[in-house]
This record gives sequence, structure tokens and C-alpha cells, in this order.
Amino acid sequence: MEGLFAPANRATERTLAVNGYALVRAAGQRCCGALHLHAGDASTARELAKENIAAFERSAAEFVAVNSAGCGAMMKEYAHLLAGDAAWSDRARAFSVKVRDVSELLAAAGPAAGGALPVKVAYDAPCHLLHGQRVSSPPLAVLAAIPGLERVPLTDSEQCCGSAGIYNLVEPEISDLVLAPKLANIAASGAPVVATGNPGCLMQIGAGLLRSGGVAQCRHPVELLDASYARRGEATLYI
Repeated sequence: MEGLFAPANRATERTLAVNGYALVRAAGQRCCGALHLHAGDASTARELAKENIAAFERSAAEFVAVNSAGCGAMMKEYAHLLAGDAAWSDRARAFSVKVRDVSELLAAAGPAAGGALPVKVAYDAPCHLLHGQRVSSPPLAVLAAIPGLERVPLTDSEQCCGSAGIYNLVEPEISDLVLAPKLANIAASGAPVVATGNPGCLMQIGAGLLRSGGVAQCRHPVELLDASYARRGEATLYI
């Protein structure tokens, strides 16, 4: 997220602050290990998990906010990943229960309504959020907090876009076949903005729209909420 979607990270920080959360840095945090596990490197994934658990323990934070559905799903499974490690299993379990998708934290706080943002938005549910974490309504609550935003139906929004961790890298042709109906449904929706809360989905759908000549833009839901707060003078990012 920081490497490719830094604006979404800054929007995450600002929207959480507007909704009463205090940001605590976790020095020493690493990659969550999801891509390593997807590639079969469970050993490295476990080592990364341990470094993250230790880093967030030192932060003494009440929650661990994640704006990447794939990372969130992985971090919520650290207890399973380290279940066989006597030295880490209890710490992993205590860590995992603190992990929240940013939409969960925002929805729990309201979220506060922003300024008017008159735009039609199609929401595409990341598999790692909807199916992996069973988080469905919080992202919709984030979008509903934006006055003027019209959420338009997206056919098969719960279906995979073809990114699927590293699947689009190891099976690009099949991945494109999975993506094709998603792009057609986005075009049929007529929405100029597609909102989705996972970097893999943002890249996969965004690249597909670019290659196909689609006019829609991909945005993380927190970017839209941040833009709404900017209209109210409480943030600085506009779409």
C-alpha cells in the first residue's frame, strides 16, 4: 500500500483522525507475509508474522488498522499460522483479535458525515474482505456517510476480479479471463468511479480499465470519504 497507494494510506490516517482515532506508529513492522504464503514460503511468512506481532505489541495500540483486505485477512490468521509454535501462539491470538479493516473502525465510529461529493460509485467487494474476513457492510457504511454519493449496483460485485493474491502473476491468461466480466459489468453500471479496498483489486481492475479503454477510475473507499471531508474542510485530498 505504501509503495503504490501512498495517497490511500494518508487518506486512511486522516479519516481515522476525523472519527476520533489517535494514530500510533508501530516501529519495526514488516510486510504481512501474505504474498510469501501464497507462493508457498510459509517459513518466511511465519518470521514476518512474529516481527509484526512484536512491533505492534511495542506500540501498545488498542487496534491494528489495515486498509488492505489481503493483509487484513492474513493478519487475522496469524493465530492459525503460528498455532504450532508454543512461544508465539498466545501472542499471535492476542494480536489477531486486534486487527480491523479500516472500514470496520470507521463504521464503528459512525463514520462522521462529510461534505457533498456528487459522484456515482460502484462498489466491488474484495474477496479477502468479503469472503476471507466476512466484512460486508462496513465499506458500504463508509460510502453511505458521503452526502451526494450515489452507489450504483454492480452485477456480481462479490465475484473475484482475477487478482487473487499472486494468481494474476502466475496465471495471467486465466486471470484476464476472470477479469473480463468484471470490466463488462463496470462498464454496464455507468459509474465513473469503482471503489474497492484491496491493492491487488485496485491494480487488477485499474490495469484492466486502462488496457480496455474504460473511463472509470479505481479508488479506495477511504479516499472518497477523505475527499468528502476535504469538501467540509477537515482533510486535504480531493479526487
